[in-house]
Amino acid sequence: MNAAVNEDSRAADIARMHECVAAMVPGLEERAPRTRAERRVPDETFAELREAGFFRLFQPVRYGGLEADPREFFRAQATLAEGCMSSAWAGGIVSVHAFQLALFDDRAQQEVWSSANDLISSSYAPMGKVTVVEGGFRLSGRWGWSSGSGHCDWVFLGAIVPDDGYRTFLLPASDYRIEDTWQAMGLQGTGSNDVVVEDMFVPEYRTHRQMDGFRLDNPGNRVNTAPLYRIPWGQLFARTVSNPAIGASRAALRLFIAGCQNRSSNDPTKLAGDTHTQEIIARAELGIAEIDALLFRALGDMVECVEAGREIPMASRVRYRYEASRIVDKAVAIVGELFANAGGRSVFLGSPIQQRFLDVNTARAHVANNPVPFSRNLGAVQLGMDSTDVFV
Repeated sequence: MNAAVNEDSRAADIARMHECVAAMVPGLEERAPRTRAERRVPDETFAELREAGFFRLFQPVRYGGLEADPREFFRAQATLAEGCMSSAWAGGIVSVHAFQLALFDDRAQQEVWSSANDLISSSYAPMGKVTVVEGGFRLSGRWGWSSGSGHCDWVFLGAIVPDDGYRTFLLPASDYRIEDTWQAMGLQGTGSNDVVVEDMFVPEYRTHRQMDGFRLDNPGNRVNTAPLYRIPWGQLFARTVSNPAIGASRAALRLFIAGCQNRSSNDPTKLAGDTHTQEIIARAELGIAEIDALLFRALGDMVECVEAGREIPMASRVRYRYEASRIVDKAVAIVGELFANAGGRSVFLGSPIQQRFLDVNTARAHVANNPVPFSRNLGAVQLGMDSTDVFV
């Protein structure tokens, strides 16, 4: 009976979260100019996301989380992006980190989820210098693109341990400093600043081996046994930095349609009755549906696999990873055509459709959204070779 009650309570909390997120969209749009100007997501936006339960979606139930189906997270993140892609990007990255933390040694989980601010930012590029010492490591370095870092008291940082490979290192705010470097053409509000660490000790239990994630044999799997945590971590993070482009594409289409309906009659080539305009809208509508289906089909397949107690086949993991990398590429094309045909007002600074154009093109610059290496890996696996990517 208690299990059924708890399940009903979680379902109600998730439904409420979606209602809260949908209600946030007009406010996010209104706040967008300030978000860009301040180059960070406003504190009240993060407070609203916390109140909505958005940061609890991947948190284990035993720590007060929702252990939600990942499709709930991606649906909510895309909705946020319809209002402000910067807020969806930074908030989504911070939220998805609860999933990776659940894979860490339980001592690390206890430290974070018992702290006053349990939010984590990240920068995964292996930029750190690591020295192995008794009980752990000494870590130094500078990392970029740490989205939402100004709202967090913890950070995940990537580095290569000599003779042991790549790991993620978890550090508290007292062990690093944030340098204001984020001056970008798009996603200006993500606050993706640099994180600097100078010779800090990181205990062994506050690290996560990439190969443990690849083999689905993480320390956290001993205590977090829900099927959710058998989904490869890389699959969720990769979609977190591509999924916001879907919401931004929807917003761009909405803005384009509104512009066509309200355009003056002295520009007859752009009226709603113009067949070229109609074709543009139809292509965008279908293109958005396609990338949304691409993302959710893979998520559905993975959830079905782990809930049935099966491992996701490696060939599928490689294909899913390539699919995730194509989402932003496709969104760039969709939003690009809308922007190019939106009329002269769209080129003025502050144009809402221009902002979506800048945001999706900036997202394309993220290494996870470059499809070239992932296409080559998929082709090689199809030809009988082993996967060279362990973040799948």
